[in-house]
Amino acid sequence: MTKNPGFFLLFLLLLTGCCRKESIFPADYRPRTGDLLFVVAADSGFSQAIVQATAHHEPIKFSHVAILTVEKDTPYVLEASSRHDGVALVPWNDFLANAPVLGGKPGIVVKRVETDFPVNEAISRARTHLGESYDWHFLPDNGMMYCSELVYESFRDAGGKPLFTARPMRFRDADGQMPAFWTELFDRLGEPVPEGQPGTNPNDMAKETILREIWRFF
Repeated sequence: MTKNPGFFLLFLLLLTGCCRKESIFPADYRPRTGDLLFVVAADSGFSQAIVQATAHHEPIKFSHVAILTVEKDTPYVLEASSRHDGVALVPWNDFLANAPVLGGKPGIVVKRVETDFPVNEAISRARTHLGESYDWHFLPDNGMMYCSELVYESFRDAGGKPLFTARPMRFRDADGQMPAFWTELFDRLGEPVPEGQPGTNPNDMAKETILREIWRFF
């Protein structure tokens, strides 16, 4: 029998690749387009300013929310993030790698909308905002987006009504004090802190009754 070293090497490489191939998702979690990814607060000043204002008593405090979309069996994340300075479509592994770590695992909680809505239209709406700047002003209808605003504007029922609730925004901490992060930010912008303006945040959104927790990575 004639030996072909090139063929044998290719066979070994393919075999090794097959053996090492692992699912990027846990076996018990089946990702679905439209799943919402709630990210626990990191130690950054921005993340802590968010939770000081919006998660006074919650045992798990979130500072970010993003949208999972699975396209041709490949997962991506649609998010409005200060890390990208706006709305971006990022590979799942990049999103995972940048999540805060809890006990050696990504600090991500997956929640799913438990009501009928046109999910593909939600993804299409979110895509129309790709490239928009991050909304450091935290105001509606200004051509910019912050994380939960992207979800709020994208997720609507068949009649076009938002699935989530906009509420008067809070920037003060549990003691009623304005954290220095917000004071300094809006001083630089030359604007008043939009306390009480209608808006959303990841912690209020995570408590909406239309959501069901599907998975925790930690």
